[in-house]
Amino acid sequence: MGSGRRERVTDRLGVLGERNFRLFFAGYATSLFGAAMVPVALTFAVLNQGYGAADVGYVLAAETVPLVALLLIGGVVADRFPRRVSMVGADLVRFISEGLLAGLLLTGSPPLWAFMVLAGMLGAGQAFFNPAMTGLMPEMVSADRLQQANGLRGVANSTGQVLGPSLAGIIVASRGAGWAIAIDSVTYAISAACLWRLAIPARPASEPSSLISQLASGWHEFRSRTWLWLIVAQGATFNALSFAPFMVLGAVISHERLGGAAAWGAILAVLGAGSVVGGLIAVRLRARRPLVIATIGAATFALPIALIALPAATLLVAGAAGIAGIGLSFYGTLWETTLQREVRGEALSRVSSYDWFGSTAFMPIGYLLAGPLASTIGVRTTLLLAASWAAASCAAVLTSRSVRGLTARPADPPSRVLKNPRRGMSFPDR
Repeated sequence: MGSGRRERVTDRLGVLGERNFRLFFAGYATSLFGAAMVPVALTFAVLNQGYGAADVGYVLAAETVPLVALLLIGGVVADRFPRRVSMVGADLVRFISEGLLAGLLLTGSPPLWAFMVLAGMLGAGQAFFNPAMTGLMPEMVSADRLQQANGLRGVANSTGQVLGPSLAGIIVASRGAGWAIAIDSVTYAISAACLWRLAIPARPASEPSSLISQLASGWHEFRSRTWLWLIVAQGATFNALSFAPFMVLGAVISHERLGGAAAWGAILAVLGAGSVVGGLIAVRLRARRPLVIATIGAATFALPIALIALPAATLLVAGAAGIAGIGLSFYGTLWETTLQREVRGEALSRVSSYDWFGSTAFMPIGYLLAGPLASTIGVRTTLLLAASWAAASCAAVLTSRSVRGLTARPADPPSRVLKNPRRGMSFPDR
């Protein structure tokens, strides 16, 4: 490898030379691999127990309700106490919940309420992990490598989406969903061990204040930025009206018409492959107006929703999912980096919790209504409406001057200017 090429690789991936990020990245990438298997494994675990589309929605909603309910508290905890500790605790809760569900599936036929309770524990863990992670990134890496770190996070998420669903489809078809969920449980334990070894400098102690005043302070930071609350509001409707129907009804169509778990796993795997490509581009991409590029990227998710509604052949749906993966990867990286650069560090986890809250608040409604709505107006019509909203809501955001006018900071080094895409909508990370 020539010296020029080595320098380019170092410039792109130099953040991996920082010990804290290496440890975080190792555990995070491992847990994402396991988490990416869950949408396939959990959905088909429910379906293979004889439950229907509405029951799949109930289980997915049961995971999301605690996530939404606890996110704001998770943000306050992350801003007041060591963020690493919050993340370790969250990983241990998820390790326990997935381990219990795997045990129930491997030894018998768990009732629907057991699926829902353990899925709820998974969501509760995520509520404390996500805001802490967003706030930890600027503490963990040097400022000029923040975009690299977010870009590589996106690549890890996307790589998990490539490998996780495809492997989950194979495991579910050959050994059963319990084994796939057991693997996911172990990955959370690995993540917790890596996080525990981080050496993060102590933050200055914050002035004692009540939970309410902490939430109010975070709300003030959140609402003072038009671009921030506008995109979060759009994300809330996008996830409920577009993402949730795709996850519930896309799995049902795959189960009934496209060949089952293997087909659905392949579609999600190609979605992840596109995200890998998008993440690698995002590490270097210059985006003068990052939120414009991010929003256009999110709009591409309309393509696979529309095609699976037909339903088109698995190959065509997967191809569209790959394009959407690139777009969602751009969305997630650009959004996270913009948030971390524009919001002061001591309030970042609280602001992030409002972001996560807004992006997931209506998700349970989307999961709960997808099945009944499809029974009323038809699966195809429901999915075509979901695709239409994915495109229309993004177009509406682009009419805002605050979104179009926010530009990358000139002080950012040229090789590290923001360039890429769960969050809330980056599957499955957000």
